[in-house]
Amino acid sequence: MATGSLLALGTEAPDFALPDVRTGEIVRRSDFDGKRGLLVLFICRHCPYVQHVEGGIAQLARDYADADLGIVAISANDPDAYPEDAPESLAEQARLAGFTFPYLFDETQEVAKAYTAACTPDPFLFDERRRLVYRGQLDGSRPGNDVPVTCEDIRRAIDAVLAGEPVPGEQRPAVGCSIKWRPGNEPDYLRAAG
Repeated sequence: MATGSLLALGTEAPDFALPDVRTGEIVRRSDFDGKRGLLVLFICRHCPYVQHVEGGIAQLARDYADADLGIVAISANDPDAYPEDAPESLAEQARLAGFTFPYLFDETQEVAKAYTAACTPDPFLFDERRRLVYRGQLDGSRPGNDVPVTCEDIRRAIDAVLAGEPVPGEQRPAVGCSIKWRPGNEPDYLRAAG
């Protein structure tokens, strides 16, 4: 079990240009220009924490489908060590879970490093200026704790961004499986924290 990102609040959203596992098309951060908010989720397929919340994530996307919010998921896990996290398998996950947002594969893991992503799920919410306003848990539900998956923490933050209001100050770190780095590719920020 790992906890989430070290990216400082107020940091500009790192750029990305990655292939969508569902379509093969390159999706860029700039594709969401003009949206009031941008939610970037680091997820994968094999992690029991993601499996526990993927239905909630799919529902979240449906609930905000008509809102001024961009949503994108990114998987950066090493597919050689975790074949379930290979692009073809991720595309199947997206289909089965009913994801309606781009699901990108970060083969080099450089985007995950730029975001200081540490676990799955690891959500990042950016405001209209693409400044980080929330990085923390989706909600208090975990595998086996009998708390329903509501995504209430991230919903509260999204609603504040969409209303042009400050995001609530209390942000509990995301908890999940560590990102599976390729051998020798573990980022410096994790070595320093470990």
